[in-house]
Amino acid sequence: MTAELVRGQNHPLDRTRVEIRVAAGGPVVAGVTLGDEQGRLSGAEAVAHPGAPRRTGIEVPRQAAAEHRIAVDLDALSAAVHRVSVLLALPTGIGGLTAFGAAAAPSVTVTGLDGTGIARYTITGLGAESAVVAVELYRRQDTWKVRAVGQGYADGLPAMLRDQGLPQAAELAAEIEEAVGRGQARAVPAPAPLAAGRSERPGAGPSAAPAQDRPSPAPAAAADGPAPSGAGAGAGAGARAGAGTGSTAGPGAGAGAKAAAGAKAGDLPPAPADGGPIDYRHPRRRSTPAPAAPAPPAARPAAAGPTAPDGSPLPVAGDAAGWSMDERLYNQVWGMFEDLARSVAAYRSAADFAESRLEQELDRALADPRHRLGTAGEDARATARDKHATLVTQARAALDRDLAQLMAESEVVEPALPPAFARWDNPVWQGYHVPAERPMALRLGDLHLPEVLDLRIPMLVRLPLERGLWIDSGPDSYAHGGPGPERDIGRRELPGALTDGPPDEPELRRLAMESAVAIAARLLAIHPAGDFAVQVIDPGGAAAPALAPLVESGALPAFPLPGAKGVTAVLEELTRRVELVQMAMRHRAADALPADLDTAEQLLIVHDFPHGFDDRALTRLRYLADEGPAVGVHLMLVADRAQSREYGPVLDPLWRSLLRITPVPDAHLADPWVGHAWTYEPPLAPKGSQVVRQVLGRLAAARKAP
Repeated sequence: MTAELVRGQNHPLDRTRVEIRVAAGGPVVAGVTLGDEQGRLSGAEAVAHPGAPRRTGIEVPRQAAAEHRIAVDLDALSAAVHRVSVLLALPTGIGGLTAFGAAAAPSVTVTGLDGTGIARYTITGLGAESAVVAVELYRRQDTWKVRAVGQGYADGLPAMLRDQGLPQAAELAAEIEEAVGRGQARAVPAPAPLAAGRSERPGAGPSAAPAQDRPSPAPAAAADGPAPSGAGAGAGAGARAGAGTGSTAGPGAGAGAKAAAGAKAGDLPPAPADGGPIDYRHPRRRSTPAPAAPAPPAARPAAAGPTAPDGSPLPVAGDAAGWSMDERLYNQVWGMFEDLARSVAAYRSAADFAESRLEQELDRALADPRHRLGTAGEDARATARDKHATLVTQARAALDRDLAQLMAESEVVEPALPPAFARWDNPVWQGYHVPAERPMALRLGDLHLPEVLDLRIPMLVRLPLERGLWIDSGPDSYAHGGPGPERDIGRRELPGALTDGPPDEPELRRLAMESAVAIAARLLAIHPAGDFAVQVIDPGGAAAPALAPLVESGALPAFPLPGAKGVTAVLEELTRRVELVQMAMRHRAADALPADLDTAEQLLIVHDFPHGFDDRALTRLRYLADEGPAVGVHLMLVADRAQSREYGPVLDPLWRSLLRITPVPDAHLADPWVGHAWTYEPPLAPKGSQVVRQVLGRLAAARKAP
């Protein structure tokens, strides 16, 4: 499975001959630099570019194109080369883009020579930059890894080369531009959009990614951190609703342009030439069509599935592509996320356009001296406001129609979800039994938008986890989404949360640890008995009440040892496990692992980080965060980032590598396509419910059974 990387994340390479595939929204120049341990270049000969496409072990394309393939043979590189950086730059003078932010985010995929995907990175968050270091392959203890970099430069190629220590950066940049200009006739346009039909995404990426795999029907990117793998939708159909009213500005103006920037224009189905209704559904998703007026009995065709009394089709759970019901439900939830993001983006775009048009018409009315006196001015302003109200009403009607369809679909999908995808209040947990196979995804909570508070989209992430989790227990975690009635409603509906105002710091810490235990319990419950284990670091011993269900069920052998001694013991054990499994994988000697080594996947919960951690413990924790996921060791921090400020930027890579979630509803997750701020709600069990203890009890019984 191709690993979806976020900025700063790395992934091991299991081969030394690879191909790097680049896909962008327009022609870009691709190059490679060969740096030493510090990433510094020895000279112009350390750069492979269209004017000098071949260096030892490297070959890059000779022209600007929307798609590239770069060949890399790491074994052929000089021993002095420790970093192989992939550069992307926008060419000048060929009528293309001038900034990466004006097109779809470029992506880079590292594959084997047979096309097998190893790692993929979508470079989100770019704006005015015209050059970017996409990824780097780097040498670590005689092995190679790929790291997602995403470092952009607004001053273009010269600034990027200068930053890598090349004295003649300007001269080499000019040489590259000249070589690209000579090959201008060979420039390849952007790839054609996919034909409308079923989404070809298997499901990050929430996160991401998706999406993450977007974060897997969820935004994969956090607004205050790197972005899930992907998630989101294309330009909204409601933007076309504005066009359907006779407007010439359409989605290209105001916020409509922002919404449209997240998707290729070819993704939008053409408006009907006969003036008929516009299809607002996601163009690459097979979903139940919106209710339509019933046909006369004689003309109505035989229904192929369940229908309402008026003959319109009803939504069906699992109505998506996939090899299994779980995969079909996963893809259906992903499609619902796309549709909601798209519909809301359309509505917001149309509303922004209506507001812009109102302002323009009011300005024209006031600019005409004839309208400044008498009733003419009032009539002109009233007419402008009526047009504005009509446009907004039309956009809202289209949104309400889409929301009604999604609500109907959600009502049949939610009860059909398996335990791994279901909320704790789903009846499926009452009939829980220990699974025989590992699941494909995990529900981390719910997502919703302010336009429709009643529609919750499950936030699913693919398993095994490729990113650690950070549950923000700081007092600022509640304030990111800002005040407002939507947040109040979300808080009142959250099981176990307070209803009389924002929680104080001790209450936030309690909710954060309860969220961690709820996620850990779910991970234990959805894996076969013995295939998943939990370890906890709690130097202050404050997490004991929340950990009680894990200890009482035997999922956690005992309460964690407090103090620095407990920190050291757990980190040493997990570091040893990671190193031994890495060696076994590298040498294909899994049968040589020590008999006392627990090969089950491990979740390490660190409570109240960084309390109790010294420099050595911090180094080990960062090692586990970087190397652990590939060998089945996953990290979950329950922490207030403000408490680690004394460490300065040392811990910044750690925070960026983790997916931040909150113990209370908070609008901090953003999808990378449309840029919606999604409100996240944590996966707590209903207040007073014993479902978590019951599930852990059944899991304990299964472990004891012969």
